[in-house]
Amino acid sequence: MTWQDSLQHFYPSLSPDGRYVVYSGFREENVYEIYKLRVQDGREDRLTNRIGIATAAEFSPDGQRIVFTRNNPRNNQFQLMLMDANGENVGNIPQVLGWDTTWSPDGKQILFASDRDGTTQLFTVNLEGRQLSRITNLPAIRGRSDWSPDGQFIVTYSGEAWNREVYIMNADGSNVRQLTPSGGNSQGPSFSPDGKWVVFTAYFDHQGDDHGCEIYIIRTDGTDLRRLTDNDYCDYQPRWGP
Repeated sequence: MTWQDSLQHFYPSLSPDGRYVVYSGFREENVYEIYKLRVQDGREDRLTNRIGIATAAEFSPDGQRIVFTRNNPRNNQFQLMLMDANGENVGNIPQVLGWDTTWSPDGKQILFASDRDGTTQLFTVNLEGRQLSRITNLPAIRGRSDWSPDGQFIVTYSGEAWNREVYIMNADGSNVRQLTPSGGNSQGPSFSPDGKWVVFTAYFDHQGDDHGCEIYIIRTDGTDLRRLTDNDYCDYQPRWGP
């Protein structure tokens, strides 16, 4: 869908009405910008301007705001950032450092990854930087998690390189269980709009091949694993649209 072949594109996410896609694009060394693309005609607008490495953008549930992560290459700090859907009123969530942000379904909280307690875990916080709560205690959280549409569950992935698995849990972090079959190096999960499926990247059919990741779906009870793609390049970071 994007047309700038010389520009590396990452972290796509659809707006709630399906009309726009936000994504991160490489501009120059240590500069990644957030772009918004109109699905109907491919028009692209750059929303940020040289604020650092801007990634993992996502529309709020009402489509009015965007949350994203800003990395400062000078000190390697990751900030949680908010802006209006047109790129105006950019600012950070105060006193909170982290990355791989995603909205709660009611738009009142942000789920993110942080190593503030030593190991990387998942936290939630409100838009004012208050009510900070750690919700996971997994051995090797990577980030890029998702909240179910009804707000009851969270999916994430954890594990060392080539041994990662997708986990599902209650929204408060309780009742954690492994969702994906072992051995697929599964990662980057996202809920379907009806909350019955999880889409993710895995290597079940090309284990050990850096370019062998494909997109799979699985029911939230861990059944009915299906592969959706079959390409000679890595299909990564899926996000379900409306």
